[in-house]
Amino acid sequence: MTELRQRVAHEPVAPPEDKESESEAKVDGETASDSESRAESAPLPVSADDTPEVLNRALSNLSSRWKNWWVRGILTLAMIAFFFIIIYLGPMVLMIIVMCVQIKCFHEIITIGYNVYHSYDLPWFRTLSWYFLLCVNYFFYGETVTDYFFTLVQREEPLRILSKYHRFISFTLYLIGFCMFVLSLAKKHYRLQFYMFGWTHVTLLIVVTQSHLVIHNLFEGMIWFIVPISCVICNDIMAYMFGFFFGRTPLIKLSPKKTWEGFIGGFFATVVFGLLLSYVTSGYRCFVCPVEYNNDTNSFTVDCEPSDLFRLQEYNIPGVIQSVIGWKTVRMYPFQIHSIALSTFASLIGPFGGFFASGFKRAFKIKDFANTIPGHGGIMDRFDCQYLMATFVNVYIASFIRGPNPSKLIQQFLTLRPDQQLHIFNTLRSHLIDKGMLTSTTEDE
Repeated sequence: MTELRQRVAHEPVAPPEDKESESEAKVDGETASDSESRAESAPLPVSADDTPEVLNRALSNLSSRWKNWWVRGILTLAMIAFFFIIIYLGPMVLMIIVMCVQIKCFHEIITIGYNVYHSYDLPWFRTLSWYFLLCVNYFFYGETVTDYFFTLVQREEPLRILSKYHRFISFTLYLIGFCMFVLSLAKKHYRLQFYMFGWTHVTLLIVVTQSHLVIHNLFEGMIWFIVPISCVICNDIMAYMFGFFFGRTPLIKLSPKKTWEGFIGGFFATVVFGLLLSYVTSGYRCFVCPVEYNNDTNSFTVDCEPSDLFRLQEYNIPGVIQSVIGWKTVRMYPFQIHSIALSTFASLIGPFGGFFASGFKRAFKIKDFANTIPGHGGIMDRFDCQYLMATFVNVYIASFIRGPNPSKLIQQFLTLRPDQQLHIFNTLRSHLIDKGMLTSTTEDE
């Protein structure tokens, strides 16, 4: 990243034209086509070796290929250990971690924009980028709190007021940023500033919106967070392992190191891993129960009676498979069937998030989004597939899993006026009588 900034800073800049129309058609003295052609012809910068000195000394006798293998392996194990620790700490800590990851990913992408578009001196733009991030997070997290912790919000007067006017406040905050952007427009930099305005909003769409979906999945039950993320991690590791040892056939030009052998091997390994992990986690209430707020204890709880999705059931095995394995039935959790869909997406479609990120990096002639994690690049390099996976999981839950939540309906019912509650009660009673589930008495008539 530093070398890219230095290369851009030392590029010759043509003097600006006197005519305003011509100066606006250029970006810092270059036309858009000149900038693009120069970027296409420029070689990828060689990233500095960010491997810890301890590992460098320990692996000094190995070839660069095997050294990279060991560095990636050791740091991958460290990240997996950290993943287990934050899961142990519970959903609230996980939510904070997701927010921290989101902010870091936003920082990495926005920094690339600053470097590529020479935007060091644009007035207020760094401040406005972070301001828009704050506005969007305020909107999404406010919606989440109101949706999942309705009772807590209604009990506290300040929260109730903020909840009632939440969308208006969010829109007002965004309008302030929008007006500040218009006021910050500087002559001869219009095009560049609008480039960065669009860059910021696309980054918000990709990073903030999808990280918000990660939190939604988490509150549906930690299993909807753990299994999808673990499947993506497993696919990344196994595809690398199969490709490292058996890879011969290139998969896609955007990522020359990806091979068909790694892609196929990663798919089968991920499906098996998803079945095993879902079997283990489905037996624990702390993983399958949604996060709820308990009024009696004034705390967040993860305790419930598991739904049928997480109860062992017996399934008949098709006759063709029976002749092979000799079993007629198998006992498994229904969630394991859904885990096949999750692991299949993680291994067949999820990698396209990585390919998209590879194309993005090649477009701007960078090797990694940052050098936060030695051997792995930036945080965004590790989460490029996770965000796409989170969106799929959220859509999958809404389409095939989630139904009306009685507890949420009751919470909202209790906040209505007494006459409104009575009207709903009479309507519901009449409906149940028509269904034959209740009998009308003489007093009712």
